[in-house]
Amino acid sequence: MIWRAAVLIAAAGLWLAPLPAAAHRGHGALSVVEINAKTGAVMVSHRIPAHDAEPALAVIAPDAQASLDDPEAIAVLKAYMLKQFCVAVDGKIVELTLTDLTLGADEVRFEYVGKIPPTDAAAMVGIKAAMFSDIYGDEVNQVNVRRFGVTRTLIFTGAEAVVGQYLDPVEPPKP
Repeated sequence: MIWRAAVLIAAAGLWLAPLPAAAHRGHGALSVVEINAKTGAVMVSHRIPAHDAEPALAVIAPDAQASLDDPEAIAVLKAYMLKQFCVAVDGKIVELTLTDLTLGADEVRFEYVGKIPPTDAAAMVGIKAAMFSDIYGDEVNQVNVRRFGVTRTLIFTGAEAVVGQYLDPVEPPKP
């Protein structure tokens, strides 16, 4: 009886052992772009797992320490994010300014603001979200674009993440 219980416990342990390794199956980022049609404000936030961002620093900032505690590495990471992520409205690139950077134990969060003419809020929106796609082949970046109370989701994967994706112009809601 005890022997049978020991065998069952050992078998369950072998069966469950891969679960912690399976918890992190790939690399990805979540971004949100909000376009305020009344003011023309464009707000962008990125959430990146710290366990993806920190090892990537070895490639992004090879002359700095691969650590989220190194100011030199963070300066290079800031520049990298602006190079790898882009928003265009009506064919014009939106200049984004970093307003907040949060370096958490689990997550790195970037907050940006930009401005467009309010009349362009309904125009075509283009997004490039290639963050870390040059480092991780399985990178998947999800970008949620909100305007006029409607959210559309774009998915950027692997090497194809450098190719921009577009949302068609929309008809603004009637007042």
